[in-house]
Amino acid sequence: MDVSDDGQKLDPEWVEVGSNVCGVLRGCRDASAVAHHFVRTGWSSRSSSWHGYEVETNWGQLEVDPTESPDILLNGVVDPQRFDELGGVLHRLGLSYSLELYEGGDTLVREIQA
Repeated sequence: MDVSDDGQKLDPEWVEVGSNVCGVLRGCRDASAVAHHFVRTGWSSRSSSWHGYEVETNWGQLEVDPTESPDILLNGVVDPQRFDELGGVLHRLGLSYSLELYEGGDTLVREIQA
């Protein structure tokens, strides 16, 4: 997948928060396809490793990393008020996933299983 800088950059207020969201996208080995899906919904994307991607919009930034199993790991930062919107982006992929939202680095405040 080509890099796309068409989306918005992460708002500075979320840069300082650090990682507050993690998840697993099940049944998909292709991080490129996942990154492309995010680009189609208005996010930007860039390669972050040999097989991983970073996707970004003004309210969230995620690392999209494949694993040895048929899963993709997601981690990064998201505006807590937009957590359900992130779930909607993943839901439209048509795969099962789980997402967890943390506060203060270690307190689980929300979880989505779909």
